[in-house]
Amino acid sequence: MQSAITPLVEMTHVGRTFPGVTALDGVNFQLMPGEVHVLFGENGAGKSTLISILSGVYPQTSGSVKLDGEEVTFASVADAKARGISAVFQEFSLVPTLSVAKNIFLGDEPMIGPFIDRVRMEREAKELFAELDFDIDVRATAVSLSRAEQQMTEIAKAIRSKARVLILDEPTASLTERETETLFRIVMEAKARGVGIVYISHRIQEFSIIADRVTVLRDGKLIETVKIGDTTSENLVEMMTGRAIDQVYPSIARAAEPKPVLSIRSLRATGVNGVDIDVRAGEVLGVAGLVGSGKSRAFRAALGLSSVHSGEIHLNGENLTGAPTRRFLRNGVFYLPPDRKSEGLMLSATARNNINLGLLFRPEIATATGLSSRRQNALSSGIGRKVDLTEEYMARPVANLSGGNQQKALFGKGFGTDYQVYIFDEPTVGVDMGTRAALYRLIQALAEAGKAVVVISSDLPEAMNLAHRLLVFAGGRVTAELSDGDINETNVLKAFFKAEGEAA
Repeated sequence: MQSAITPLVEMTHVGRTFPGVTALDGVNFQLMPGEVHVLFGENGAGKSTLISILSGVYPQTSGSVKLDGEEVTFASVADAKARGISAVFQEFSLVPTLSVAKNIFLGDEPMIGPFIDRVRMEREAKELFAELDFDIDVRATAVSLSRAEQQMTEIAKAIRSKARVLILDEPTASLTERETETLFRIVMEAKARGVGIVYISHRIQEFSIIADRVTVLRDGKLIETVKIGDTTSENLVEMMTGRAIDQVYPSIARAAEPKPVLSIRSLRATGVNGVDIDVRAGEVLGVAGLVGSGKSRAFRAALGLSSVHSGEIHLNGENLTGAPTRRFLRNGVFYLPPDRKSEGLMLSATARNNINLGLLFRPEIATATGLSSRRQNALSSGIGRKVDLTEEYMARPVANLSGGNQQKALFGKGFGTDYQVYIFDEPTVGVDMGTRAALYRLIQALAEAGKAVVVISSDLPEAMNLAHRLLVFAGGRVTAELSDGDINETNVLKAFFKAEGEAA
């Protein structure tokens, strides 16, 4: 009789407490050789704590961890790595001032006598990226890389370590479709070699492509582990949040006669090839398209964040073509950028101080000698309650908050002034379904209060379920404008791949 396969990793009744907080409560988790095992849960569910224990960041306070059937306790990340466990976290660990090649070989540099063999190091780094089918300058410093390039450098570093257990935390959050396909190929090749992959993602649509099993955590507890073929997206969302998926997307009332507020005509800019867009009060305009389709570039150009080659932009009838972004802000347009860390938030400042930035033009906080901190803090506390940020979170530096709470703080900046138009560019990137539901309710409240709302999203279900009217971009053009019953996956996907000559 064939003996059972020993799990690569077996975590039994694992718990972890911090002062006043139980982050993990008796969780069981197994990872088999050649398996992609997804960890799924809301922010704060315990996913990061579980992988931190497994990767040696800190030990569990109860329970046991076995590697190849042998009980282990890791003294450090380096200890876990020496035993074949490599993690790529959301927060990258690259040394900013070192080159790509030096980062990949850090601590394991090829030597010629007492000197580092830089020629060999750069050659082997190039060979590694060639195998991964990713074009990057291995001499470039890490600080000069895009977030996607940093992500692929971290992954390359982990692949080179010949890890037997590979932990990937939100690995596709910064990648294009092509880069995501490359990552999936790398994962499948590692899986074929018997590597066990722990994969954390909020993108349910990826699971059917890549996963074997999914473990759902909620509030630090194990809810269930299921084979991917034995469940559905709807079931996973319900396990994660404790509520059905139809409770995630709200039904948003539409104004009886939505009136145009922002009009874009014949806009041409880098990656934008002549588009007409009307943004209407009391309506949610969804904007969908693949990465590189021009959906974000069109609005960024219109708002002065990049150059307009030709065309016109009118706000309430006033021609603001080529006006600086601050003019749009002063005239009632709020823009939420897709990268909260590099464009949206001051990471070293508290959530309160970030929200206070949105209050600077409120007349009620002005005094004869300057700004009233008391009035400003009273208003920001109200906004904090509105976006579901407690006073405790309001006092923390944004860098120390979860992705979901960072996004709430970014939303909060938009409530400091009574804007007329709200443009949300990838409003829920990297946040869990529970936080998404809360942010969707904020979008609902804005639209139903008569504001003009734009939701630009690479998440197709999000764009479709929130929109009264949906624009689909491909090749820098609007290839379809859909509304009501015409907003369905078949029509949207067809428009994703329309040739330029067919553009509507």
